Amino acid sequence: MNRLTTSWGELELARFPEDPRDPLRAWDAADEYLLRHLGTPTGSVVIVGDRWGALTTALAALDPAQISDSHLAQEATRANLKRNGAASARLLSTQDAPPERVDTLLIRVPKSLALLEDQLHRLAPALHPETVVVGAGMVKEIHTSTLRLFETIIGPTRTTLAEKKARLILARVDPALERPPNPWPLSYDLPEGIGPVSGRRVLNHAGVFCADRLDIGTRFFLRHLPATSGPVTVADLGCGNGVVGLSAALANPAADVLYLDESHQALASARANAGGAGRFVLGDGLSEVAPGSLDLVLNNPPFHTHQATTDRTAWRMFTGARRALRAGGELWVIGNRHLGYHVKLRRLFGNCEVAASDPKFVVLRAVKR
Repeated sequence: MNRLTTSWGELELARFPEDPRDPLRAWDAADEYLLRHLGTPTGSVVIVGDRWGALTTALAALDPAQISDSHLAQEATRANLKRNGAASARLLSTQDAPPERVDTLLIRVPKSLALLEDQLHRLAPALHPETVVVGAGMVKEIHTSTLRLFETIIGPTRTTLAEKKARLILARVDPALERPPNPWPLSYDLPEGIGPVSGRRVLNHAGVFCADRLDIGTRFFLRHLPATSGPVTVADLGCGNGVVGLSAALANPAADVLYLDESHQALASARANAGGAGRFVLGDGLSEVAPGSLDLVLNNPPFHTHQATTDRTAWRMFTGARRALRAGGELWVIGNRHLGYHVKLRRLFGNCEVAASDPKFVVLRAVKR
């Protein structure tokens, strides 16, 4: 836990789930820069993409609405508001209808340009010529394409000088601007040769990993999924658009398939692609799943959190899988060879074998004894 000093007071902030060994702070220089620049907003305040609730907690007295795709960010915000004795905020997901009027719009630039595009389109009707629009991000997160989106959807845009490798985006609302249509959600046809989902049309909401195509890692995983039969319970952990879980469901219609993700956009995509068949769980990995209730966990873990490269998320997924699997249940993981997941799986499960591999990827199998 760390302290952030702002003109609204000193705040104690932590990420979620809290881990005293985690060296990463719950805010960065972009959050600090935005809060220093802001002054005192008036009217309806909307905060988009607040990563761990630092902005929402600092501005809680203004009754802001926070819009986030991340369940973990929302839980961090709830915990940080409570920790600092702050008023509650309106926590909305990216799937919720945005506020009808926005007087101050604060945006943490996301890693996904598509998610930024979708959110700007969804919020644009609520803006007016006097709306203050400020984006914030680290210099490495703000590109020409980022600024082009603000200019295309909001209006004239400029940036500030960099401070501590952070930069602000200042946009002026142009009510006469003719915006292009919002391209999201996007659909495409899956390639052939990847099992039961071959050739199917899938829908992807903005922000889902590789939303405009099937990534090569998932493509390899789909070709090497384990066969199941009969009434088994299968979890697609970190499901994204749900094609892995859908493949397992199509291969074994008797399977009870769970789609789990912390992204609202991902679960909405998975639900659409599975036709609503299955169970869809928003949460922190397998924390909402009963111990010993799963027969098989399929997992393509992320190896970064925002801009931080870390295996903490993967480790939480692996430990959660071991807890949720029954004796004899299996965890199947795909990852880049260089990530060395086999070491962690052997330490946790006492066993790990290579089920498939190519020069870039490896599919690993671990059994709960």
